[in-house]
Amino acid sequence: MKIGSREFDRTGKTYLMGILNVTPDSFSDGGNYNQLDNALFRAEEMIRQGTDLLDIGGESTRPGYTRLSDEEEICRIVPVIRAVRERFEIPVSVDTYKGNVAEAAVQAGAHMINDIWGFRHDEKIRKVAAESGAACCLMHNRLQPKYRNFLPEVLEDLKESIALARKAGVREDRIMLDPGVGFAKTYEQNLAVIRHLEELQTLGFPVLLAASRKSLIGQTLDLPVDQRLEGTLALTVMAVLKGCSFVRVHDIVENKRVIQMTEAVLAGG
Repeated sequence: MKIGSREFDRTGKTYLMGILNVTPDSFSDGGNYNQLDNALFRAEEMIRQGTDLLDIGGESTRPGYTRLSDEEEICRIVPVIRAVRERFEIPVSVDTYKGNVAEAAVQAGAHMINDIWGFRHDEKIRKVAAESGAACCLMHNRLQPKYRNFLPEVLEDLKESIALARKAGVREDRIMLDPGVGFAKTYEQNLAVIRHLEELQTLGFPVLLAASRKSLIGQTLDLPVDQRLEGTLALTVMAVLKGCSFVRVHDIVENKRVIQMTEAVLAGG
């Protein structure tokens, strides 16, 4: 898969997408990096630690989040994207589901659009992705966690997102998929979609697992958000074993080591 000028090999390799939330209210690190200097310091730190891709978000999508206007979200992310692109050689993703925001982000230098609604919320975002040549991550989501047959319906929803991307003219080598852990799923359904990540591989696109520090871990281990590293690492190991091409994480060093160790065991012998 190509993101920006970098080719990512899907065969036996899992890459790190580092989370950079420039928000005051994200569930894990809200308020830490919503000033430009702090955001750039964190970006440089993650790059030094070995992240392969930066995902910059300006609106928290935690449960019960407050939706921002397009203008406010653009004001948050565009200066950061521009500054990162001026200083560093790393692919940049923008975490948004809004066409106007995606357009401004791409114009500022973003290489990828990470859409929590899988191109099913805003028709314009598909056009922006196609015309700009940006890569896209299509995440599974619904308004309510209501399913008759959970896993097959997740796959069907993702197929619909893929069809929308193709119809808009997005290139095949620009698409990745995200099962949407923590979005429109019960606790048991979140566990099930991780357990069966290999099912997403049947759709023929790279898969990203984004579960870092999420409530699934808190519910399982009865831990607050700042104590969920070990749970996150366990899910990263699962992602590698299940063939995921990317994991979206907060803690770069620890996840990188876990990936390297897991990949070494898989390649050993």
